[in-house]
Amino acid sequence: MEAVAKLRNYPTSPRKMRLLADLIRGQRVDLVLAELEHNPKHPAVPLRKLVLSAISNWKQANEGGDETGLVVKTIYVDGGRTLKRMRPAPQGRGYRVRKRSNHVTLVVDVKADEDKKAAKKAKAATKKTKETKNA
Repeated sequence: MEAVAKLRNYPTSPRKMRLLADLIRGQRVDLVLAELEHNPKHPAVPLRKLVLSAISNWKQANEGGDETGLVVKTIYVDGGRTLKRMRPAPQGRGYRVRKRSNHVTLVVDVKADEDKKAAKKAKAATKKTKETKNA
């Protein structure tokens, strides 16, 4: 079962955040946390907190399951609100400054092949219990 975490209206441009999002897409969460902890870009800090939040949400939904197999399934960055400001320019003019923000949506889930392995184990366990009841 997947878990979602969202970061809304973070005051940095979507392009800068997408650079980090592209780094972590599809990776295991333990590697993602290590990579974001040592990344010098300033959006790495809130993105790391977002990953921790998604892990926590997943644990809550799965009754404290083991998060070692979690993977960043989906991450996307959308533009948020833009604050428009004016900067003085030569000859009495004013240049428009756009202060951008973004929204990040992160989905974590157990890797598909590990999910199949867990289903196989559960099926084998139910088969064993049926055999022991019949015997």
